[in-house]
Amino acid sequence: MPYNNYTGVAGHSDQQPMPPVQAGVLLVNLGTPTAPTARAVRPYLAEFLSDPRVIESPRSLWWLILHGVILRLRPSRSAHAYAKVWTDQGSPLRVGSEALAAGLQTELGWQRPNGPIRVALAMRYGEPSVARTIERLQREGVRKLLVLPMYPQYSATSSGSVIDAVMDTYKKLRWPPELRIINDYHDDPGHIEALAISIEAWWQANGRGDKLLLSFHGIPERYLHAGDPYFCQCHATARLLRERLGLTEDKLVMSFQSRVGRERWLHPYTDQMVRKLAAEGVKSLDVACPGFSVDCLETLEEIAMQNRDFFIGAGGQTLRYIPALNDSAGQVSSLAALILRHTQGWPEFAIDYDPAVAEQRAIDADRRARIQHDRAD
Repeated sequence: MPYNNYTGVAGHSDQQPMPPVQAGVLLVNLGTPTAPTARAVRPYLAEFLSDPRVIESPRSLWWLILHGVILRLRPSRSAHAYAKVWTDQGSPLRVGSEALAAGLQTELGWQRPNGPIRVALAMRYGEPSVARTIERLQREGVRKLLVLPMYPQYSATSSGSVIDAVMDTYKKLRWPPELRIINDYHDDPGHIEALAISIEAWWQANGRGDKLLLSFHGIPERYLHAGDPYFCQCHATARLLRERLGLTEDKLVMSFQSRVGRERWLHPYTDQMVRKLAAEGVKSLDVACPGFSVDCLETLEEIAMQNRDFFIGAGGQTLRYIPALNDSAGQVSSLAALILRHTQGWPEFAIDYDPAVAEQRAIDADRRARIQHDRAD
């Protein structure tokens, strides 16, 4: 029986040989609707808000609320907000995430001109999906996969949900790639430095406000009491950034945005904080969002538009949003270093890795296996 070098055992001769062994990096961001319309937003919201990691409520009761109320009212409001930030290229989050993935592909491959590292992008909700992207990487020959959720601070609602999606996909694969996952990078020195340099560069170009507000995405407070480390990691990022920028606690403050419903969320709340600062006499407020790797609806519309209006309405003069790191050189280089640190021991990520030598070794191993198989017959 002919030897099949895809399965490594005797098999059918019409099966295709497996591509050369490669390694992959999968970036996973939140996701986005395909268009700023209620029709496109509705299925995206349905998938997002149906995730039990996001909404920890009894499923039957939540299903009634979601389909009976929320998905009837919220899609049109959300579509209106998306329309304010939509670009000619599409969703800012999708465009920015794709640019970041392309930058990392270049950064990780420049010392490996024919190297085996593939950088791919998936969205937790919407397309390209985690499942389809992992399946595609496997078909392309990826046998080692590092997953990097694009959330610096870990929460079960974000990174935990990404891990769920990856594991659900792996359960269905006959031969899943070797897997590593980066849970968070909230206190990574390279990441903190990239944030600090970005803020300093923005100040140099635009001047400096009276205070700097760090606004993180919120989650229900009961998730913290259940053991979610997100709140503590947000405070750790804020402290490290404050120390690096040389600011006092009075000059750098933090808050949490995007709360919904009547339940108590992590506080202080951003909308209340900007009003409070304006009432206290702060005239110029700079806002950065270190919980977002790429600019999106929550930064471009909620902060730069909504909360700007709240601040001015309460007596402030100027609220200026400092962009996320996006595909900046600082973010690309810091994430590349993070990836290389977490892939130690995988030869494909070594700077001196020679793919031609690795491919020849794979051919030699295949030849030896064929000889052993023939002798056994």
